[in-house]
Amino acid sequence: MRDDETAAPEPRRVLLIEDEANIATAIAFILQRDGWRVSTHSDGATALDAVARAPWDVVVLDVMLPGQSGFDVLAAIRAGGRAGIDPALPVLMLTAKGQVKDRERAEALGVSRFMTKPFSNQDLLAAIRSLAGAAA
Repeated sequence: MRDDETAAPEPRRVLLIEDEANIATAIAFILQRDGWRVSTHSDGATALDAVARAPWDVVVLDVMLPGQSGFDVLAAIRAGGRAGIDPALPVLMLTAKGQVKDRERAEALGVSRFMTKPFSNQDLLAAIRSLAGAAA
């Protein structure tokens, strides 16, 4: 590379853990269109394996997942102790479970941000950009 050339920045990486295929497809499309590199995962029981697989900038996590809840996944991320998982990894919990008790539980477990479905595309992008910026 010559001195006057600049390398294109590496796209930021998002892991989307969502079991509803249509929602996962829509969110992935929104994020990819915004320049994000998105990987999806749909099973709570194996979600920690997916989290450990790469250095993510942000994890978007649903609450209601097969095998293990998003609350359990979040607790395991924050507990640390698993190779390849940074306990400070920004986690956006995106859920249809928007009751106060659900938000309080997520906050007690250390969620970075909590959003309810339905959501606006712009609010989702702003939240993820903010979390990735905070991690940088």
